[in-house]
Amino acid sequence: MNLSQVFLGLGSNLGNRQENMEKALALIAGRVGDILTLSGFYETSSWGYKSTETYLNVVAKVEIGLSPSGLLAATQAIEREIGRKEKTINGEYHDRVIDIDILLYGDLITRTPELTIPHPLMLQRQFVMRPLSEIAPDVHHPVLGKTMEELYRSSEG
Repeated sequence: MNLSQVFLGLGSNLGNRQENMEKALALIAGRVGDILTLSGFYETSSWGYKSTETYLNVVAKVEIGLSPSGLLAATQAIEREIGRKEKTINGEYHDRVIDIDILLYGDLITRTPELTIPHPLMLQRQFVMRPLSEIAPDVHHPVLGKTMEELYRSSEG
């Protein structure tokens, strides 16, 4: 079986955030693949909408044997199991028990109606780029060709 290294971004701002993240990470390790590296946990404000609840965010480097569509199905099943109802409501973001985003899948570049890799909004999100540059500073963005550290530093402003 060919293994791929992927980076997943996780976030939670409802309920026991730490417990939600630990459960999601345990399910990822049990069903998706080996977690090779985990960033620190970061507390951040909501992004793309207003909320009184702060997020807990982390990025995981995972070695998997799943296809991109298989990975998407697995992460969405984990989200539902932990209590996630839908990704957005009428196209708008909202508070969530757990969110799992596929940030990078090796050097793969893909765009389908269900999935875009690399994640199309990752460069706009400090809560993704900071932990990603922490654990993968030398990984290159497959479209831009720059390292995660270079992209994070240029986005700090």
